[in-house]
Amino acid sequence: MDGFSPRARESVCPGGGSSGASCCSCWPWPQALVRLHDLHQHHERLWQALTDPAFTRRYWNTEFHTDWTAGSTMTWDNHGIRIADPEQVVLESEPYRRLSYTWHTFVPELGEKFGWSEERRETLAAEPRSKVTFEIEDLGQQVKLTVIHDGFEPGSTALEMVSEGWPQVLSGLKTLLETGETLPA
Repeated sequence: MDGFSPRARESVCPGGGSSGASCCSCWPWPQALVRLHDLHQHHERLWQALTDPAFTRRYWNTEFHTDWTAGSTMTWDNHGIRIADPEQVVLESEPYRRLSYTWHTFVPELGEKFGWSEERRETLAAEPRSKVTFEIEDLGQQVKLTVIHDGFEPGSTALEMVSEGWPQVLSGLKTLLETGETLPA
């Protein structure tokens, strides 16, 4: 199995395929999707965890500086590197239901921090800016969070990187919300 639910697969695969990589000609899918079910929290607390710098710093080592109004710019503080770019914007903001924003710019300082080659950094800088969307479904005593990160071209280096990163970020989020503790670094 490819890790995508049938609903997710239909949303990322134009052919609506269900048999993994061989389902249609669009593989690799030009979108990444991670689903996290059964967070034992209320939707208000999850929203806070997605938007409050004090929370995001603890499980993601990233802070967002914005007013969370659609159209507002965002400044990222990603692992101590401040990233400001007028194209980093909030796309949608429906508190407790849906949040969407453009992904950060891949600045040279980030590449230095993580040891990216100059070639990798140039490849990332040349790719189109992606976006991430968080969908929150209130299920009473728990919530379902769906994370959709899309806008990638086939063979995207950024897609490869976020596909590895989102499971770590979401595990940290779930652990922090449900236990009050962070995962070991």
